[in-house]
Amino acid sequence: MRIATVLLLVWLLIGAIACGQRDYFSNASENCADFGTIALTVIAGPLNYIGANPQVTDCELPQPSP
Repeated sequence: MRIATVLLLVWLLIGAIACGQRDYFSNASENCADFGTIALTVIAGPLNYIGANPQVTDCELPQPSP
C-alpha cells in the first residue's frame, strides 16, 4: 500500500512540475476553464511529457437558485 501511495504522489508531483513549466500557476485567470486545465495537467502526470496536453476550453459553473 505504501508503494502505491508513493507512486501516486510522484505521479501528481510530475504533473505539478509540468504545470509550472507551462506557467499555468502564474498566468491562470480566475475561471473554471483554467482551473480545469491545471487539474487535468496534474492528473495526467508523466503523460504530459509524451505528448498529452489536456486543456479545458469552456465550462459553466452552476448558478445559485434565487
